Amino acid sequence: MDDLGRWAEPGLLILASLADGAKHGYAITADIADEVGFALGPGTLYAALSRLEKGGLIEGLPTDGRRRPYRLTAAGAAELSSQATRMQQLAALSLERLGTALA
Repeated sequence: MDDLGRWAEPGLLILASLADGAKHGYAITADIADEVGFALGPGTLYAALSRLEKGGLIEGLPTDGRRRPYRLTAAGAAELSSQATRMQQLAALSLERLGTALA
């Protein structure tokens, strides 16, 4: 989808990226770009990381050289699960109303 930006919430993209393990900022942006084809700019990335960390959804780990990795917290995993379920329900409803089966 060319206009994914309208639907892609940076915080959720970051939580999804961190769901398979700790990553630093560049690795998060690369993962998101590889998996969903959406590029987060540095300002968007670091603002979202700050909000997620303040909200207790992720935590920063000790720096590795100049890089600071982040990992998902239990609260972050629960929030990601909740939001993914909500999106799945919306997708199923949308496809049903369009007369298309959910794959």
